Amino acid sequence: MTAIVEKRAETAVARGDAPEPAPAAPAAPPAGFAGTLKRYPLAAIAALVLAIIGLSAIFAPLVGTTDPTALNPAARLQGASAAHWLGTDHLGRDVWSRLVYGARVSVVVGLAVAALAVVVGLVIGLFTGFIRWLDPIVMRVMDGLMAIPGILLAIALVSVSGASLVTVIAAIVVPEVPRVVRLVRSVVLSVREEPYVEAAVSVGTPLPKLLWRHVLPNCVPPLIVQATYVAASAMLTEAILSFLGAGTPPIVPSWGNMVAEGRLLFQIAPMNLLYPGIALAITILAVNILGDALRDRLDPKLAKRVGQR
Repeated sequence: MTAIVEKRAETAVARGDAPEPAPAAPAAPPAGFAGTLKRYPLAAIAALVLAIIGLSAIFAPLVGTTDPTALNPAARLQGASAAHWLGTDHLGRDVWSRLVYGARVSVVVGLAVAALAVVVGLVIGLFTGFIRWLDPIVMRVMDGLMAIPGILLAIALVSVSGASLVTVIAAIVVPEVPRVVRLVRSVVLSVREEPYVEAAVSVGTPLPKLLWRHVLPNCVPPLIVQATYVAASAMLTEAILSFLGAGTPPIVPSWGNMVAEGRLLFQIAPMNLLYPGIALAITILAVNILGDALRDRLDPKLAKRVGQR
């Protein structure tokens, strides 16, 4: 019997009737840190850029800087030299020092706004999405807050309390919270219909425990991605406010203040405007690239497609 089967198989192969062998499955990408770098090389570069900017801001006195507010009119508008790596501005201040210390303002504003907006928006979104009668009330309030331009709100707050970093952070947080609330609410609306959530409700699980154990874990991945976009938006908004004179005080070295001061003498010293503009653009671009990679990595469907590619 075995000989007959083998003979039939040989005949089928000779006539070309045998099925073609299935193509080999693509090799799975390496797991762990090496696999992440292979899948998202741009994200690795963006993370490295952000790490360099963050470390430079933290250890600003150790990277060849001087007092960013020290005036030296005799050395104004000088070019790059050993004493001033990027030259000086119209008041004789070291541009490199102001650029590095200005990163502190952008990093603090980005992290603070992202943290506050995510925490406040998460709490409001959890209760709004799960408590049905509270949903229409809170969402109409959120719609009203989203209608307030952040720049106009910042100008109003500055006129009342004075220009400060805290005022800028508060003015940027308020318009960002409704966006986080809407994101969390959309996740909660889908999660609360899941069988395991309905089972927890049926056995009398307290609402805080129910939200903490069953609903909150589903909100963390999209919130991490949203936090990166909020941070990038906050950095850009702070620079715009400082450029308009409604942000940090002019004496504070920030990228927005440097752009505002550099535009006055752009024809004479264009790099004094371009340096902070390039630094701001690179930082925001790196944050957005990292956010895109996190979205692909934390979304199971997108992560599977990226792995197949």
